[in-house]
Amino acid sequence: SGSTDGKGIKVTGTSSAADVTLHTATSGSGDIDLVTLWAVNNDASASRLITLAWGAETSPDNLIFITIPARAGLHLLVDRMPIMNSLVIGAWADEADDVVIYGRVERVDK
Repeated sequence: SGSTDGKGIKVTGTSSAADVTLHTATSGSGDIDLVTLWAVNNDASASRLITLAWGAETSPDNLIFITIPARAGLHLLVDRMPIMNSLVIGAWADEADDVVIYGRVERVDK
């Protein structure tokens, strides 16, 4: 996970080249990580577009685009979406340092 002690992860990157790592899935194919993510946009007035790269950065196959309203509290991004085989979940936003992402991972047997 890209989090320290369960803290939120600030989205500092504004492109795929500067994405932040949110989670690296379990290795191998025996287990699956079920990932739930929330985001908060701390900008005072502007909505922010978040891009999640789910295991790869191929558009449109692996990208999820979500608009987060300004100062509207936590916003659910994904709920228990599966990922495995050491794939990485990354994120970037249309403006750096406004969005913080929180998450939870459940590791289950396949």
